[in-house]
Amino acid sequence: MAQDEVRADRRYTKDHEWAKEDDGVVLVGITAYAVDQLGDITLVNVDVKPGDTLTAGKAFGTIESVKTLSDLFAPVSGRVERVNAELESRPELVNDDCYGKAWMIAVTPSDKSELEPLLDAKAYTELLKTAAH
Repeated sequence: MAQDEVRADRRYTKDHEWAKEDDGVVLVGITAYAVDQLGDITLVNVDVKPGDTLTAGKAFGTIESVKTLSDLFAPVSGRVERVNAELESRPELVNDDCYGKAWMIAVTPSDKSELEPLLDAKAYTELLKTAAH
């Protein structure tokens, strides 16, 4: 996995979601490593809508690929502000741009300190090294 596939501007979960703070909201998506493990994405199903409340560590949807079906987990608790509706009709965006256009949800965190225990880029890179063996 290329080093540039772990971005320094976000935090990561051990379940391979990323969280990027942007103007008071946290954008959430899955990492390049997760995309690589899943293969071609065929369906993104987000089970929350704007106004819903998320709990960190709880599933907010599923992602399906030619290989498997996986849960998507919220990295922080808070209120859902936006859902990326484009992924419903274009799930392949996750394969094409998992760190950009394929963000999944935007959340206003109920406690910004929940971002702190998430992995930074260096710690996530170390996690990936152990996952590769």
